[in-house]
Amino acid sequence: MFRDSKIKLVQPILQMEQNDKKNYGSALLTLITVFFFWGFVAASNDILIPVFKEKLSLAQWQSQMISFAFYLAYTVGSIIYFFVSKASGGDILNKYGYKNGIAAGLILSALGTLLFYPAAETASFYLMITGLFIVGLGFSLQQIAANALVVALGDPKTGAQRLSLTGGVNNFGTTIGPLLVSLAIFGQVGGATHVASISAVKFPYLILGALFLVVAVIFKFSSVPNKIASVTDEDVISSPTDISKGVKPVGKKSALSYLQLSLGMIAIFVYVGVEVSTASNLPEFMKEKLHTETGNIAPFISLYWASLMIGRWTASIGAFNLAGGAKKILRVVMPYIAFAVFLAVNKLAQHDVTPFYIYAFVIVVLIVADLLSRGNPARQLLIFSGCAITALFIGMLSSGMVSVFAFISVGLFCSTLWPCIYTLAVTGLGNHTNEGSSFLIMMIMGGGFISLLQGYLGGPDLIGIQWSYLVGVACFAYLAFYAIKAKSVLKQQGIDFDTVEVKGGH
Repeated sequence: MFRDSKIKLVQPILQMEQNDKKNYGSALLTLITVFFFWGFVAASNDILIPVFKEKLSLAQWQSQMISFAFYLAYTVGSIIYFFVSKASGGDILNKYGYKNGIAAGLILSALGTLLFYPAAETASFYLMITGLFIVGLGFSLQQIAANALVVALGDPKTGAQRLSLTGGVNNFGTTIGPLLVSLAIFGQVGGATHVASISAVKFPYLILGALFLVVAVIFKFSSVPNKIASVTDEDVISSPTDISKGVKPVGKKSALSYLQLSLGMIAIFVYVGVEVSTASNLPEFMKEKLHTETGNIAPFISLYWASLMIGRWTASIGAFNLAGGAKKILRVVMPYIAFAVFLAVNKLAQHDVTPFYIYAFVIVVLIVADLLSRGNPARQLLIFSGCAITALFIGMLSSGMVSVFAFISVGLFCSTLWPCIYTLAVTGLGNHTNEGSSFLIMMIMGGGFISLLQGYLGGPDLIGIQWSYLVGVACFAYLAFYAIKAKSVLKQQGIDFDTVEVKGGH
């Protein structure tokens, strides 16, 4: 994503205690598995929402409690992590190990999946969201450890690209998750007869639980490092060249003292919120406006999450040691390779993929926007937010499949915003970067709150499901503001993403 930038972004935790580069490949490959799980479960929630809403006669806002419980768990988990670390006198991952932390998180998530058995057998909505909450708690611990490790496993300059790479794997999970869960619930993914079976929900989640345990054991004996060292303010700005360019350590008492972080926390909140709510409210939109059967919605949800995969695969090109010409070609070809994966997966699931061919032209907008951003995270955040706002208004002002594809295309413009916001928020924090990172993870709860808000406004007695996407417009408007403001704040601290070479950020 930052392939053309002159910046060396400040990484929070880059220096491994055991800097054995020959282990990076296998360690990163092992680490990628948890990113797949996060995506699989998150996207599968969008299939559970319409099924439980229909079978249990829930209001739209009540059905969004599925997203609310899952994403609130990230915040609760991060808060628990913060206070336990304070009480124990130090960061618990640094104390007990990053690899051990991920394994513990996987075991906790596995325990959460066990609740899906009684939830499915008794059609208990509350047991089901409790299970999802526990799964999310485990994911929270995994997120805190895994994101830090990804940027530490290799060259600091390509840390952001590795995050995009793992994000692409995450979105492979989001692409196939809705299809497999739909298969389990409806008994088939193609054909005319679709009879939802809540009792069948338990099977994919129990299988996931078993996989969590297997991967936890693999992590325990893998080459993934258990310890990584953190940088200090002196590590962030150390060379005379940097100082001559006006880059000076700020040296504040806490991470929250930095405006780029405090505003960035809100940005993460609304970003995750709009990413999740756009998809989780799409089934209701298609049922109301297009009269689409619940059992036929899965490929459209799959395309939304595949759109994030398309953008992230494109952004991850910078993580590979390729010649400049090859990178330029891949920037155009890679989005269509990812799109082909979506088509192939849905073809295997026996869906008619011909209605999706037109989406190839929408991908052109992503490619143009990516080229215009020129690797600058603030510029990319601003351009992509503008594209997303345009897509949302097209969806609200049009009808039929035009509106559906417009809402789905929001996934393209959400695809690389996490690395953009994350980078802007933690750049320049120095030895407060770990603390700032944990604050950002807390704000993942936006996925639950924004979904709940849009579901509430989307009720027939308020603004309706189609115009409820104004919530998304408001979210992207803030992200555009943050792109401008963060760039200004960082410039005041001597950090210019266009001209300054900064050692160290996420």
